[in-house]
Amino acid sequence: MKRIGIIGGTTPESTIYYYRLFVELSRRRFEKDFYPELVIFNMNFKKFRALATWDERLEYMLAVLRSLERAGAEVVGIAANTPHKVFEPLALEANAKLVSIIDALAEHAQKRNLKKLLLLGTKTTMSERFYRERLKKYEISTVVPEESEQQEIDRIISEELSMGNMKSAAWLESVVARYADEVDAAILGCTELPLAIKNATVPLLDTAKIHVEKLMEEASV
Repeated sequence: MKRIGIIGGTTPESTIYYYRLFVELSRRRFEKDFYPELVIFNMNFKKFRALATWDERLEYMLAVLRSLERAGAEVVGIAANTPHKVFEPLALEANAKLVSIIDALAEHAQKRNLKKLLLLGTKTTMSERFYRERLKKYEISTVVPEESEQQEIDRIISEELSMGNMKSAAWLESVVARYADEVDAAILGCTELPLAIKNATVPLLDTAKIHVEKLMEEASV
């Protein structure tokens, strides 16, 4: 089985969640005590956020990718949704197989015949077009929350969920409820959101879990 690499650290909470999912899936899928080889590079999140442009962030992520490749990683995933803003240029430079969280989500939604999805995530993920445009290639349309809700979701992610604080979980679940009649499912498009949003009247698409499953699938080929 191919060695898996994870570009982590954005944030540490989501990276921990990725590893937990990796362990849980391994226990379900393989014989006792078999865990595929996994290498995690935990980026310095303060350094990442302080970089002024996405071009600079791309350079940092490329350096991280090269470190993972030198460590033998053959299949690599970014343990966060927002950095997929620069997925395509990063993939062009990769020697390893870079697995997109958005593509994995789209394939999962197609299998379940989910056509219209509520997109929750950071302000960048919700307000910019890179996520929605990639889903559109799979004939999946998206709905995003109102501007004020986007601002509050972004604040909760950065100030609370990234620190392991789930005090706003009920409010986040209420946002999903407000859009439930308009969509087939809700994308938990920030890998911290599944830690807080547990209950909804529409299916919840845990992008971290879907991504880990896809990474495992690619590593098994």
